[in-house]
Amino acid sequence: MIERQARRRKTAEPRRDELVRAAYRLLAERGFEGLRTRDVAGAVGVNVATLHYYFPTKETLVRGVVQYALGRFRATLAPEGRATVLLRSHFDGLRRLSREEPEVFAVMGEVALRAARDPGIAAIMHEVDQIWHATLRALLHRAQEDGAVDKKVDVNDAAALIVAALKGVYLLPAGSLRHQRLTQALRQLERWLGLAGKPAERGVGRA
Repeated sequence: MIERQARRRKTAEPRRDELVRAAYRLLAERGFEGLRTRDVAGAVGVNVATLHYYFPTKETLVRGVVQYALGRFRATLAPEGRATVLLRSHFDGLRRLSREEPEVFAVMGEVALRAARDPGIAAIMHEVDQIWHATLRALLHRAQEDGAVDKKVDVNDAAALIVAALKGVYLLPAGSLRHQRLTQALRQLERWLGLAGKPAERGVGRA
């Protein structure tokens, strides 16, 4: 019985991931107004009943999409290294994302706009913000301990500023302007934190 359930879970996970990626693409292309569950199901080749098996409500589907987008942001964090290197790698990774995967910013922009009038989506965004803020705060604190960031900097406020700056970039129109503004904001943050000119992880280049 247990083995049978485990096999079902393994079979279900790829289909669930397919549905999330399809919803992610459609949300980036059409926005919330154009995100229809039947189109998501059709993109994967299943019926709406199957989609509802994995995602009983549209909110649970959106939560899956946000978690997927958050995973793309998490991919910009190196698994180990000095805090200064990790911060620079994160900033370089964000530049790379805005250039190579602009849809992740489009999705998060749509979610941020929707959150203003949808309590369920607002709760999802609040959770994402809290996780990201805590991660940045911990990195900044470690960088202070390493002597790379001035101890006078309030790491809680600094983390909030970084999150707010990126959320502002979400809302910009797609295209070169978004990438340009993100690059400018990150460059100024690096100067303020004393990270400018410090090398990032090998293989991660500046934009």
